[in-house]
Amino acid sequence: MKHVFGPVSSKRLGQSLGVDVLPSKSCTWNCIYCQLGRTKEYVTRRREFFPKEEVLAEIRAAVESGAAIDWITFVGSGETTLYKGLGWLIRETRKLTAIPVAVITNGSLLSEEEVRNELLEADAVLPSLNAGSPELFERIDRPAPGFDYRRHIDGLVAFRKVYGGKLWVEVMLIRGVNDTADALQDIAGVLREVKPDTVHIVLPTRPSTEPGVGLPEEAGVARARLILSGVAKVVCPAKGSMSLKNTQDVIETVSAITMRHPVQERELRHALDELVPDDPDQVERMIEAMLGSGRFKTLRLADGEIYWVQASDTRG
Repeated sequence: MKHVFGPVSSKRLGQSLGVDVLPSKSCTWNCIYCQLGRTKEYVTRRREFFPKEEVLAEIRAAVESGAAIDWITFVGSGETTLYKGLGWLIRETRKLTAIPVAVITNGSLLSEEEVRNELLEADAVLPSLNAGSPELFERIDRPAPGFDYRRHIDGLVAFRKVYGGKLWVEVMLIRGVNDTADALQDIAGVLREVKPDTVHIVLPTRPSTEPGVGLPEEAGVARARLILSGVAKVVCPAKGSMSLKNTQDVIETVSAITMRHPVQERELRHALDELVPDDPDQVERMIEAMLGSGRFKTLRLADGEIYWVQASDTRG
């Protein structure tokens, strides 16, 4: 499939069927932690990048396949709300199935009434808030011209006023950048304006193309939990497990996932072990076949973790 991938393990949404409605990488921001790499050219104008009927047909096929799906998640190779047919897709998906629909977004376009209205029928919306000051916002999120900090916050606040679903604000915690007491107090102050249902602390576990993007120490995560919990329930989601049980073509499925984000080799091996239990030799043959396909390469991080990425990835 071109637009739909998974279901894949999501830290926040269990077994999530991903729906990608953007060409890579189409974004209003150039975040230092982005797993897709740098934004080479900002995209700020909304478009129907692909026919919405084509996307819906893939969602329907995935739902009818009988795969175990906890959420259907619109998550673009960039900023999801740049897709102009998003509201129509959300409505039509809800007609197809009772599976809840989520939208992952950086929130940069919530300042536009049209975008806010298109998201109203989603069961959950997960926007980003990584900074409580204009200075850190520019340092972490590096927005396109015109997408300034106040516009971002005003958009989040305006959306909360009209949205009755689950508003789960995501805070990407980066060591030495926004995990200090002062930075977290600033974020908490903004969260009081936004009034989210839940705050999700997420960590930059996948490799970034930028230097200096590190996992916070345990004390930094604990500090974030303590400070932000004064505003809303705080969740630091445990990672689920990748599953390939309903996959007809392992190489195609893993390729579709690595197009959107790196895959931890430990997670991949665990999924293959479940697919062919008690046959470690077959698992090794499958690993060799995937690497031999020329579609993947591996990256070893400083902590020893190995990630799979597309062979065309410029990292490593």
